[in-house]
Amino acid sequence: MTVHLIKLCVGVDSIDDLARYQERRLKRGEELFHTTRMVPKRADEVVAGGSLYWVIRGQIQLRQRVVEIRPFTDAEGIGRCRLVFDPELVPVRPTPRRAFQGWRYLKPEDAPADLPKGGDMDGLPSEMRAELMELGLI
Repeated sequence: MTVHLIKLCVGVDSIDDLARYQERRLKRGEELFHTTRMVPKRADEVVAGGSLYWVIRGQIQLRQRVVEIRPFTDAEGIGRCRLVFDPELVPVRPTPRRAFQGWRYLKPEDAPADLPKGGDMDGLPSEMRAELMELGLI
């Protein structure tokens, strides 16, 4: 069974901010990952098709598929892990979410739906798209 993760995207104000940050990493030949202290006990279920849903400015706004979970011990002897991502950022229906620490599991039935691709809304900035959805206009 697949399970997802959800996490706050700290220091990022929009999907576009995250996309630019990750694009710079890719251009430098770096892989996309997030380091966390807690290794998911359900790692096999996450890697089997799960995504990390990013909360940006109080709303779940996009997801990124988790392709690998790599536990390691840092220089101070503290156990950590890297959540390694597929480069594709998939916008989802903006869904309010309160702040929390770390990451949490997210059941597939609780995950917001992906936004349709190729529509007229693709060119809109993510903030405007979220506001239009909040107003019920799209």
